[in-house]
Amino acid sequence: MSAENNRTLLIAFAANLGIAASKFVAAMVTGSSAMLTEGVHSVVDSANQLLLIWGRRQSKKPPDRLHPFGYGRELYFWSFVVAVLVFALGAGVSVYEGVLHIIEPEPAVSPLIAYGVLLVAFLLEGGSTLTAFKEFREAKGGLGWFQAVRVSKDPPAFIVLLENGAAMAGILVAAFGLALSQFTGSPFFDGAASIVIGLILGVTALVLAVESKALLIGEAADPDLVRSIYEAAERQPGIVGVGHVLTVHSAPDQITVVMSADFDDSISAGAVERIIADIEKEVEAMWPDVKRLYIRPQQGAARQRAEPADQSGLT
Repeated sequence: MSAENNRTLLIAFAANLGIAASKFVAAMVTGSSAMLTEGVHSVVDSANQLLLIWGRRQSKKPPDRLHPFGYGRELYFWSFVVAVLVFALGAGVSVYEGVLHIIEPEPAVSPLIAYGVLLVAFLLEGGSTLTAFKEFREAKGGLGWFQAVRVSKDPPAFIVLLENGAAMAGILVAAFGLALSQFTGSPFFDGAASIVIGLILGVTALVLAVESKALLIGEAADPDLVRSIYEAAERQPGIVGVGHVLTVHSAPDQITVVMSADFDDSISAGAVERIIADIEKEVEAMWPDVKRLYIRPQQGAARQRAEPADQSGLT
C-alpha cells in the first residue's frame, strides 16, 4: 500500500461502519452476546481506520523548528494506538461480555436474523479484505507473507489486512457459537464464542503492537538499500574506505542515512565536497525515499566493517 493511498482505509472504514450498525441491531433483536461483541469489534475497527488516515495525514507535515526531522513517526504512533484500542476495547470488551453471558445466560431469540447479519458482514469484510490483500500482495513482492509484515515500514498496509482477517475469523466463530447454542439449547456456547473472539483480537493486537513498536523506536531500512549506498560510496575514486552505514525510517517514505568514509588524504576539501555531492545525487536517483544523507569523514573508517555489527542496518 502506498503511503499516499487511503483507498483501502476508506473502503474498510465504510464497510466496518455499516457492519457495526447491522450487528448492534441484530444483537438487540437476538440477545446474542457474540453478536454484541462483534458489533463492538466493528466500531473499534472503524475508529482505527480514521486514526490511521489521521496519522498518515500528520506524517506528511513538513519539518519545522521544533521538529527538524519532520512528523513522519506520527504514523507509527497512531498505529501503536490502534493496537492498544484493539486490545483494550476489542479484546477486553469481547472477553468481558462473554464471561458475563456465561455467568448470567440469556437464550438468544430470532437466530435467523443473526445468521443473515453475519453473512452480510462476512461478505462486506471479504470485499474489504480482498482489496487490502491485493495491495499488500503487490507491495510485498517476492517476500513471504509473514516476512513481508515483519519488514514492512507502512503499518496501515498490514494493519488493515490483519484486522480484516481477525474480523472474518470472529464472524465465523460468532456463527459457530450461535449454532451450538441453538443446537444444544445452552447459551453457554454464545458466551464462549465471545471469549474466543476476544482471544483472536488479543493475539492480533499483540502482533500489531510489536510491529508498531519496532517502527516507533526506529527500524533500519532495507538491506539492499544499505548495500547499494555502501557500494555507491566505495566506487568513488577519492574514497579509500567506507565504514558503517546507519539507516532509520522516520516514515514509510522518509529515510535518514548516516555513514562514515575515509577520504584520500591527498585530495582537497573541495574534492571531498564534490564526492559527497556525487554520492548524494546517485543515492537520490536510486532511492528517492532517502531524504537525508550525512557522510562523516573518518580516518580508518573501513576498519569499522571488520567489527561485529550488533544492530540491524549496520553494514
